[in-house]
Amino acid sequence: MNIQEYFARISYNESHKDADLQTLTAIFQHHIRAIPFENLSMHCGETIELDLQSTYDKIVRKKRGGWCLESNHLLFWALQELGYDVCILGANSYEPAEKAYTAEMNHILLKVVIKGNSYIADVGFGGAYQAWQPLMLVSGKDQPQIPGIFRFMEDNGTWYFEKVKRKHYIPEQSVPLTDTPQPGNIRKIYKFTLEPRHINDFQELNMYLQVLPDNILQKKSICTLQTPDGVYALVGWTFTEVKYNYKEDVDLLQITTLTDEEVEKTLKEKFNIVLENKLVP
Repeated sequence: MNIQEYFARISYNESHKDADLQTLTAIFQHHIRAIPFENLSMHCGETIELDLQSTYDKIVRKKRGGWCLESNHLLFWALQELGYDVCILGANSYEPAEKAYTAEMNHILLKVVIKGNSYIADVGFGGAYQAWQPLMLVSGKDQPQIPGIFRFMEDNGTWYFEKVKRKHYIPEQSVPLTDTPQPGNIRKIYKFTLEPRHINDFQELNMYLQVLPDNILQKKSICTLQTPDGVYALVGWTFTEVKYNYKEDVDLLQITTLTDEEVEKTLKEKFNIVLENKLVP
C-alpha cells in the first residue's frame, strides 16, 4: 500500500507535510468526490472482506467505492500514514421508519485530534447525509455546510449527530416535496460514544450485513457520490441527481428510472465504476 497511489486515486496533489486541519479538509473533500459510497459487491455475488489490504485493492487499485467500514478504514490508514492523531469510533444509525437508533453498532467513523481540538471525519455515510468537511466535535453548535446544517448534541457521554433538512423541489411534481418525519425538519443520523474501537470490532457486523435478509443494504443496490454542487445516487434502477441550495433553502432533485443497460452506463459515466461481475440491482 502506498499513500501516493491513494492520492492519485482521489486526485489529490497538494502539499501534505503538515498534519493540520486544512490538509485534512482537502483530503476529505477529494475522497468523497472520488470514492463512491456503494454496496454493489453484495449485488454482484462478491464477498466484502474487512481487512485493509483487500479494501485498499478494491478502492484504490480497482477504482471501486465501498461502504462505511471500507471507506473510513481506508481514510484511517491514510491519516495515520500522514501522522494524524486519529482513532476509530462506532455508531448506531437512526432508522426513520422505526423512529429509533439501531440496537447494535452499525457504523464506523473517525475522530481526529488537531492542536487539542477534536474533529469527526466520516467519509462513509454517503447520500444526502454525507458531510462535506470534517466537523468540530462540540455540542449544540450549528455547523453550516453546502449540504445543510450539521450539529452534534452530547448527553451524558453519548453524542447525537443530526442535520437540518431543506425542502426538495422535483420538477416533474407540481408541489415542492418535503419529507418531515419530525418537527423542526431535523434528521437524526446516528449516535456514538468516544470509546476507541478497532476494525476487528466490526468483523461480525461486516459479515452480518452481507447475510441478513431484511437490512436496507441487502434489499437495494446503492451507489452514491458527492459532486461539486450536490450528490448522485443510484438506488436499484433509480438515478437521482441532487443540486444543493438550487433556490433559497431548496434542493433540486432530478429523478430518472434506468434500464439494465443504462445502469451499467451510468455507473461508468457518473461514478467511474466498471464492475467485474454482473450487477443484479
